[in-house]
Amino acid sequence: MHAKLFESALGITAPWRVRDVQFDAVNNVLNIHIDFTAGSRFAVAGVDGEHPVHDTVTKRYRHLNFFQHECFLEVRVPRVRLPEGSIRQVEPDWAGKLSGFTLLFEALVMVLCREMPFNAVARVVNLSWHRVAAIAKRYVDLALDQADFSDVTRLAVDETSRARGHDYITLVADADARRVLFVTEGRDAATLEAFVEDFAAHGGEPQAVKSISMDMSKAFIKGAEKNLPKATITFDKFHIIAHASAAVDRMRRIEQRTDPSLKGLRWKLLRDRDSLKPEARADLDALVAQVATKRTARAWLYKEQLREILGRKQVNVVRAMLRQWAVNVMRSRVEPMKEVARMIRNHLEGIVAWTRTRQTNGFLEALNGLFQSAKRKARGYGTFSTIRTVVFMIAGKLDFGKVNPHAV
Repeated sequence: MHAKLFESALGITAPWRVRDVQFDAVNNVLNIHIDFTAGSRFAVAGVDGEHPVHDTVTKRYRHLNFFQHECFLEVRVPRVRLPEGSIRQVEPDWAGKLSGFTLLFEALVMVLCREMPFNAVARVVNLSWHRVAAIAKRYVDLALDQADFSDVTRLAVDETSRARGHDYITLVADADARRVLFVTEGRDAATLEAFVEDFAAHGGEPQAVKSISMDMSKAFIKGAEKNLPKATITFDKFHIIAHASAAVDRMRRIEQRTDPSLKGLRWKLLRDRDSLKPEARADLDALVAQVATKRTARAWLYKEQLREILGRKQVNVVRAMLRQWAVNVMRSRVEPMKEVARMIRNHLEGIVAWTRTRQTNGFLEALNGLFQSAKRKARGYGTFSTIRTVVFMIAGKLDFGKVNPHAV
């Protein structure tokens, strides 16, 4: 009776059967012994037909807990003799992708890993951190092997820090599906060369990529021009405005040394005016009214003019207005903003391309925030392999259901 009940609960069908169930009350462990019917023959992947049993080995699989008790399947696994004489071990249908676990247990670990740091998952399921990380990495690798990039035509590339200092990783993503396609160490031109090789291996066509958005990294620009020659390089509006905002803040700090009235205005200058509370907006307006005497006020106006220009949709109009904006800034005495003007002149066509593509790296910036948050919760990730696994878990949009029917 108990055997039939556990067979139904586990989904075990002939020729497999539950031979015995033992409960260790001292250690709170349930052991379910699984055997097969004598005389059974078994199929093996890649070989036609069913084959006779040569001998058996006993394997132990961690399964989902039985209530609060750990559950293990003790399985007498057959090894069969194939027609040409070789011996091959049979893999039971419930065996996981990593030795020693069932598919259902691995599916549970994957669900938890998408929501929690690996060390927290390890505590929940009573495994070592290394075993949890190994399961996650195995599933990411298997799902990536089956990923299809053939419909990708627009890309976004960005870098994020993996540790303090100048230790970076580069992310390349599908700008339409908003999924990460590739993660590698470094942030030089070779990273895009490595991406294109991986992209082609997954069915992608480098010549079909129409556009790629990025920051104004010389290395990324060089890599894109060499490896994605038909892609329009786009520097999105938000990167440009971020540079202009930084110039406003530098101007405020310089001018504040001799003008104490600028103290306390930093966030009022950096935030969008419409999002400010009435009293903060009034303070900002009072500063801007002094545009003739305050260089910080002029810097803020230049930033807002830039925002307005980049909001337009006529390519020729935007190009002409950006050129005139740069002339006006270079004639001013707002030194920090002159750096932005030079940057715009040097990358004009890539900035104007935003007018056509409207392509942004905003979702990659958001991903960077999620990754940094996950890294802090985990107190850092020590190896690139783990970082890569976590990034794909967070933003790869991988179909783990192709690897494990129980994974969601």
